[in-house]
Amino acid sequence: MKFMKLGSKPDTFHNEGNNVRYVASELATDIIVTVGDVKFYLHKFPLLSKSACLQKLVATTNEDKNDEVQISDIPGGAAAFEICAKFCYGMTVTLNAYNVVAARCAAEYLEMNETVEKGNLIYKIDVFLNSSIFRSWKDSIIVLQTTKSLLPLSEELKVVSLCIDAIATKACIDISKVDWSYTYNRKKLPEENRNDPNLNGVRNRLVPKDWWVEDICELDIDVYKRVLANIKTKGVLSHEVIGEALKAFAYRKLSGLSKGTVHCGDVVKYRSIIDTIIWLLPVEKGSVSCSFLIKLLKAAIMLDSGEMAKGQLIRRIGQQLEEASANDLLIRTSEGETLMYDVDTVQKMVGEFMMQDQDQNAEIELEEADEVQEIRRTGVFSHASKLMVAKLVDAYLAEIAKDPNLPLSKFVELAQMVSGISRPAHDGLYRSIDRYLKEHPGISKGERKRLCKLMDCKKLSVDACMHAVQNERLPLRVVVQILFFEQVRVAASSGSSTPDLPKGSKDLASASHGSTRSVTTNPEEDWDAVATTEELKALKSELAAMRLNNGVGGSEQNGGDSKNNIDKAAISKMKGLLKSKKIFNKLWSSKGTQGESSTGSDSSESLTSANPDEAKSTPCRNRRHSVS
Repeated sequence: MKFMKLGSKPDTFHNEGNNVRYVASELATDIIVTVGDVKFYLHKFPLLSKSACLQKLVATTNEDKNDEVQISDIPGGAAAFEICAKFCYGMTVTLNAYNVVAARCAAEYLEMNETVEKGNLIYKIDVFLNSSIFRSWKDSIIVLQTTKSLLPLSEELKVVSLCIDAIATKACIDISKVDWSYTYNRKKLPEENRNDPNLNGVRNRLVPKDWWVEDICELDIDVYKRVLANIKTKGVLSHEVIGEALKAFAYRKLSGLSKGTVHCGDVVKYRSIIDTIIWLLPVEKGSVSCSFLIKLLKAAIMLDSGEMAKGQLIRRIGQQLEEASANDLLIRTSEGETLMYDVDTVQKMVGEFMMQDQDQNAEIELEEADEVQEIRRTGVFSHASKLMVAKLVDAYLAEIAKDPNLPLSKFVELAQMVSGISRPAHDGLYRSIDRYLKEHPGISKGERKRLCKLMDCKKLSVDACMHAVQNERLPLRVVVQILFFEQVRVAASSGSSTPDLPKGSKDLASASHGSTRSVTTNPEEDWDAVATTEELKALKSELAAMRLNNGVGGSEQNGGDSKNNIDKAAISKMKGLLKSKKIFNKLWSSKGTQGESSTGSDSSESLTSANPDEAKSTPCRNRRHSVS
């Protein structure tokens, strides 16, 4: 820490109790200066020789025949006046970063300038500030912190602005010129956990570009805002470094933010911090992580920040939504709410992502210049980003499906927002649908139909198909579709033709994702019907047989006569397809028979409910396994 000593005479100020200061001298004191509750018994001559303010005050007291002067409003109080008084006596005074601003403000108040005497206190303090304090990183930060209690005079004297500019300039200098010691309050570096004599501590480490971010976190929000705005204005540091500084400040000032919450405290202050961080965020995408933005949004919701602040965060999150995880999006609702999670906010995020992509694509089509078109193209979300968002929504749906109070409309609306993103597999969507069916067993026929039509059965993986045909929560129509498309896939991989299915089951299977064509049977009953245990076992065996046949064909091609092996595989495939045709016939005839005997079943009724004896013998649903 920098310091400056003024004067050479010994300090002869003495205290008498807590409220009396006097100078030990052979000469009797002839003036009393009262500063607050403290009285100073001093001599007029040394004080009046350097202070124009005291000259005026003493002149007034002489007229009143009074030797006491009141200056209770002096900046810095009794401690700052004592420094000025000692300077007037020529006694030794030490100035440092902690008391220099108070002394400067007190000297200004007392008018200790060059007009009264050359080399007066104001001049000497200004030289010390400019030659030492403002050139020191740590001293500048300390001085800036002390200016708060001395406002507005410290602002009028430009001490605050000079400190801010000094700090910003230091933060932007070339890191090769930084004399830095490792002071981060983060995880220890790998070198710090080893006793390597060649490392010589942490001083041999290269100085990181964000070496300064932890130090300025000590500043109050008002001056921090001005410091970081000054740094941004200089345009030297990257937006990633600015983002790291904001992240460090948020974690320091908002207790609990790193865990996605905010501990109880000064709500108004916390709102101000969040608003300031949002205002300071660089416009460039990726300045801070999507996870950090979501944590800020959760804090803003918890603190009931303004809609503008929350809207800005949602827009920023939408720009980089592909970086988020399903756990990030689980925003708890406030107490008293029916739903567990804030689904509406997540819908806004996804909507922002989709809208920005549409806007950017439209801009590309309108631009004709090659250079501008190339610039625009770099900002458009890639297919990989869209695919990641679609998978993110699928995973999020699987989490919120556990909420028993979640209405189907919110689930479907969110799923449909990403339905335009082509993804190779619908396994994640199937998992979320299965979880919703599990937690909401009493949904109606129409709701079950609306839910299952979100999924494209052709895009389920083999493992998902194996699970689906055993899943008695799914309607029979969906189970038949899945089995049919699995057969088509197996047939296509072996070069065989599509199996010849019965007309009824073929109609069921042909009603693929999003189809609304009517079939010969009652569509509402088809959607509501649930396969029996025996039927599910048969479907499971059929799929296993198809996969086994396919595996046999593939493995035998690697040894022996390839032509004979291919023939054997083809024969095996045909046997499997013929077998599956019989199962389809059995399923369809069973469905038709039960459909005829069924009368007015409600939405929760399955195929087995037509026969009470069969219903009693059917194994419990709890024995079925689920992907959830």
